[in-house]
Amino acid sequence: MAQKSRNQARLHRHIRVRKHIFGTPERPRMNVFRSISDIYVQIIDDHSGTTLASASSIDSALRSSLTGKSKMEQALLVGEEVAKRAKAKGISAVVFDRGGYIYTGRVKSLAEGARKGGLEF
Repeated sequence: MAQKSRNQARLHRHIRVRKHIFGTPERPRMNVFRSISDIYVQIIDDHSGTTLASASSIDSALRSSLTGKSKMEQALLVGEEVAKRAKAKGISAVVFDRGGYIYTGRVKSLAEGARKGGLEF
């Protein structure tokens, strides 16, 4: 039997977890995607299928403050920024969807930044 790639295993974990995680208008889902060089986060209302707020390490608003920082520091700042944007839309509590990634490193740093910014999860 052929061995799964790391990304296939992550996608399998993500699908399995998504069976139980659902974002409501009162408590939307905060989804994380991590590429090799960047990190992206969206706050999604699954009832209407819309993205309510988002931030990433390639945002033009964040780009200048991220230069010269490590990926961990960038993830922390992206987490704080998404929390600020969510607060502006009246969102204070979310369901955290780590996207099948292990809760360590950049994913953990992003979550800590979001909590520091005032999001509850």
